[in-house]
Amino acid sequence: MKKYSILLLLIATATSFAQEQLNNYKYLIVPKQFDTFKEENQYQTSTLVKYVLENQGFNVFYDDDLPSDLNANRCLGLLVVLVNNSNMFTTKTAIAFKDCTTKIVYTTIEGTSKIKEYKGSYNEAIKDALSSLNTMNYQYTEPASEPIVVSFKNDVKNVASKVQDAGSEEKSSMEALNNQDAEHSASIAEQIVNVVPLENIRISEVDYYAQPIENGYQLVDSSPKIVMKMLATSKTNIFMAQEINGYSGIMYAGENGEWFFEYYEDTTLVVKSLRIKF
Repeated sequence: MKKYSILLLLIATATSFAQEQLNNYKYLIVPKQFDTFKEENQYQTSTLVKYVLENQGFNVFYDDDLPSDLNANRCLGLLVVLVNNSNMFTTKTAIAFKDCTTKIVYTTIEGTSKIKEYKGSYNEAIKDALSSLNTMNYQYTEPASEPIVVSFKNDVKNVASKVQDAGSEEKSSMEALNNQDAEHSASIAEQIVNVVPLENIRISEVDYYAQPIENGYQLVDSSPKIVMKMLATSKTNIFMAQEINGYSGIMYAGENGEWFFEYYEDTTLVVKSLRIKF
């Protein structure tokens, strides 16, 4: 039962975080010719991708006809990439979205088709892949810059003392829930880590400092620089996590005070062990 609960949480987290990620970008850029093809708009793939994304509420432009603000700042948009894993029997495609640093922000499910005619098969597979965006309700939200204030005096504090200082009854209630669920959360963390190969567990030697923001925390290093955001979920000690210009996944508490950041690199599940000071 616990495994199913964790799986459902991961699915919900991935969908929610994907929506938040895509909402941070004003535009999508569709190439007139995808890298996997030899001709421009081969099998009408470019026009189809642009059409479907526009119908899902995105602001979509071809790569040779960008608006002025996107021309001036390509980081306002994501480049749409067609991932083609087709073989001689089945057309298999997914749609990936890359930011201005070429990092993949989100990849759809893999759509498939067994139609023998190329145009029809790519049409069906692309629509199948993009169907995973149907429930995201995209709406562009300009990212807000968070103030960075780091104090190194008494920086080793527990969450309870921070909640007390805030003087918030609601946060005090969360503290009580933290205490009640600590053993349960540690058990879940241990189970998750145990299924990950040892070579995929990465131990961080850097201390991170947690600063409260709306709905969670931002983590900063000693620079100081914001490196990650943690957003609260319905489960105590489990957060949605996003590296700045990096990977997205989940963050959860371990039994010895460490925190685990879990995400996928392509199809490989990776776990990072982090030291976080609240």
